Amino acid sequence: MKNRHKILLYIFAVSIVTFVLMPVILMGTPASPAVGNWYQQFLPNLNGRTISDIFFLDSLTGWAVTPYRFQNDSSYVLKTTSGGDAWYIQHIRIGQFVGSSKVKFLNANTGYTAGASDLPSYSAILKTTDGGNTWFNVNPPTDPFFVNDIHILSTDTIWVVNDESLAGGVFFTSNGGVNWVQQFSGGNQNPDRIYMLNGTTGFMSKNGGSPNIYRTTNSGINWSINVSGHYMRDMKFADALTGWYSYGNNAYKTTNAGNNWIVQPLPSGGILITVGIDEFSILNRDTVYATGGFAFYGAGQFRGVIYRTINGGNNWLFQVPDTIIHIPQYKFIQFVNKQNGWAYSVGLGGIHTTNGGDTTFLVGVQQVSSQVPKQYQLLQNYPNPFNPKTNIKYQISNNNTNVLISVFDLTGKYIRELINQKQNAGTYEVDFDGNNLSSGVYFYKLTLTTAKEVFTETKRMVLIK
Repeated sequence: MKNRHKILLYIFAVSIVTFVLMPVILMGTPASPAVGNWYQQFLPNLNGRTISDIFFLDSLTGWAVTPYRFQNDSSYVLKTTSGGDAWYIQHIRIGQFVGSSKVKFLNANTGYTAGASDLPSYSAILKTTDGGNTWFNVNPPTDPFFVNDIHILSTDTIWVVNDESLAGGVFFTSNGGVNWVQQFSGGNQNPDRIYMLNGTTGFMSKNGGSPNIYRTTNSGINWSINVSGHYMRDMKFADALTGWYSYGNNAYKTTNAGNNWIVQPLPSGGILITVGIDEFSILNRDTVYATGGFAFYGAGQFRGVIYRTINGGNNWLFQVPDTIIHIPQYKFIQFVNKQNGWAYSVGLGGIHTTNGGDTTFLVGVQQVSSQVPKQYQLLQNYPNPFNPKTNIKYQISNNNTNVLISVFDLTGKYIRELINQKQNAGTYEVDFDGNNLSSGVYFYKLTLTTAKEVFTETKRMVLIK
């Protein structure tokens, strides 16, 4: 009875709002076709080894490392000075326990790798001051020691984490590794991820196991639970306040340095298989790229996708950079500016753009039928009212039609873009997730553009939480 009363109030509110709900046919200009702007890059023969991390300093210079596999093996540091077009093996480590989990550079000369320890030959942390030509040991927190993750604020200020329940935790040095202080020891809560926003505020967690995200606001001296029941697969900040972490199939955003987090659902449905975000690359507060999902084309054919938002995560879209490139999933992604970016897999190389990548991004749209409808039509969402997801169907009667579906609130304020892409004739459906919206009346508007006409139709939907 209470929900019914809410619905009646919403319907009454709608009755006083002027909103065009009838189809309209107008003359218009068709959208420009998308152009593929990614090309494939390859790593040298690593004898079956994968890469565990990749880092680009600028548009030309980058490094990659291989992880620990088993005892008495060798591991590599790779370098490129051609933006990834050509990679070469710069350094080889040989020993009982060798391999790197991370590689970071502060400038063209000074960089670090961190991973397995094989003292006295190799520390868990290695440093270079000549761009990676030679490497020397950095004194580790303990001996032996394995580094899951490292955050380097400067050559003096470094944090490392180890997820071993007995010997692990968070360790900090303020003198470049001469001395280390253990700042956290939590048994099965010992982390394998750490991200420091600055010299005082940071976050850490264990990727799996008994998850909690911890935060410090005093340089790691004290850590308290920031998000209970979550771990962070990756975390990045655009500035002192705005950042994202990934957990499950969603992104989570803060605009107040982690005091509060809001969920941002990733696209799903259709060919897209969403398995969460592996890594973020942040250009600014509005534009963020990410990797993790893949598209399924049937018969065992998978293609890696790239997620992107250009409105701070209010809606995330995805693209399949090129279905000819047979890379089933991308793990690493980095943009050094809005033109130059890379997405790499762990073992099959990656892709690179020098002009900002493809211009067309998609949502999780599924084609229900390929039968040609007699007319354009936007159907009523189902269920309606809904909480928090609903399904929207629409019909297209002409091929090569540009489809735009946008969502607005009761005042006409733009909320989210669900679809903006070309499609052929047929019946389609797309999901709308109102998880981060408040209860109320919303409108979804379909705009279909062909070479000869523009069709629009709008319908109402009610979100009740």
